Amino acid sequence: MRTVQITLEEELAQAVDRAAGRLALSRSAFARDALRAALARLELQVQEQQHREGYLRQPVTPGEFDDWEDEQVWGD
Repeated sequence: MRTVQITLEEELAQAVDRAAGRLALSRSAFARDALRAALARLELQVQEQQHREGYLRQPVTPGEFDDWEDEQVWGD
Protein backbone atom coordinates (compact mmCIF):
# COMPACT_ATOMS: atom_id res chain seq x y z
CA MET A 1 0.00 0.00 0.00
CA ARG A 2 0.95 3.58 -0.47
CA THR A 3 0.43 6.27 2.14
CA VAL A 4 -1.14 9.52 0.92
CA GLN A 5 -2.07 12.65 2.79
CA ILE A 6 -5.36 14.43 2.17
CA THR A 7 -6.88 17.55 3.66
CA LEU A 8 -10.49 17.46 4.89
CA GLU A 9 -12.72 20.09 6.39
CA GLU A 10 -13.14 19.49 10.13
CA GLU A 11 -16.85 18.63 9.79
CA LEU A 12 -16.13 16.11 7.04
CA ALA A 13 -13.32 14.50 9.05
CA GLN A 14 -15.66 14.15 12.03
CA ALA A 15 -18.42 12.67 9.87
CA VAL A 16 -15.95 10.18 8.37
CA ASP A 17 -14.75 9.19 11.82
CA ARG A 18 -18.31 8.65 13.04
CA ALA A 19 -19.24 6.59 9.98
CA ALA A 20 -16.07 4.54 10.15
CA GLY A 21 -16.70 3.89 13.84
CA ARG A 22 -20.24 2.68 13.19
CA LEU A 23 -18.87 0.27 10.60
CA ALA A 24 -15.95 -0.79 12.80
CA LEU A 25 -13.48 0.40 10.17
CA SER A 26 -10.41 2.54 10.39
CA ARG A 27 -10.55 5.94 8.78
CA SER A 28 -8.23 4.63 6.05
CA ALA A 29 -10.37 1.56 5.36
CA PHE A 30 -13.49 3.72 5.20
CA ALA A 31 -11.76 6.12 2.78
CA ARG A 32 -10.54 3.25 0.58
CA ASP A 33 -14.07 1.80 0.38
CA ALA A 34 -15.55 5.22 -0.37
CA LEU A 35 -12.98 5.93 -3.08
CA ARG A 36 -13.56 2.51 -4.70
CA ALA A 37 -17.32 3.16 -4.69
CA ALA A 38 -16.83 6.61 -6.21
CA LEU A 39 -14.60 5.19 -8.95
CA ALA A 40 -17.16 2.46 -9.73
CA ARG A 41 -19.93 5.09 -9.98
CA LEU A 42 -17.76 7.18 -12.28
CA GLU A 43 -17.06 4.19 -14.53
CA LEU A 44 -20.78 3.42 -14.71
CA GLN A 45 -21.52 7.03 -15.64
CA VAL A 46 -18.90 6.89 -18.39
CA GLN A 47 -20.39 3.67 -19.79
CA GLU A 48 -23.92 5.08 -19.67
CA GLN A 49 -22.76 8.21 -21.50
CA GLN A 50 -21.08 6.06 -24.15
CA HIS A 51 -24.31 4.08 -24.61
CA ARG A 52 -26.34 7.29 -24.93
CA GLU A 53 -23.93 8.66 -27.52
CA GLY A 54 -23.97 5.38 -29.43
CA TYR A 55 -27.76 5.32 -29.61
CA LEU A 56 -27.79 8.98 -30.70
CA ARG A 57 -25.33 8.16 -33.50
CA GLN A 58 -27.17 4.97 -34.48
CA PRO A 59 -30.74 4.99 -33.15
CA VAL A 60 -32.85 1.86 -32.93
CA THR A 61 -34.74 1.35 -36.18
CA PRO A 62 -38.41 0.39 -36.27
CA GLY A 63 -38.75 -3.39 -36.17
CA GLU A 64 -35.14 -3.94 -35.12
CA PHE A 65 -36.13 -6.03 -32.11
CA ASP A 66 -39.39 -7.53 -33.40
CA ASP A 67 -37.82 -11.00 -33.60
CA TRP A 68 -37.49 -10.98 -29.81
CA GLU A 69 -41.09 -10.04 -28.92
CA ASP A 70 -42.16 -13.65 -28.42
CA GLU A 71 -39.23 -14.17 -26.05
CA GLN A 72 -40.62 -11.48 -23.74
CA VAL A 73 -43.87 -13.35 -23.05
CA TRP A 74 -43.70 -15.00 -19.63
CA GLY A 75 -47.11 -16.62 -19.73
CA ASP A 76 -49.36 -17.29 -16.78
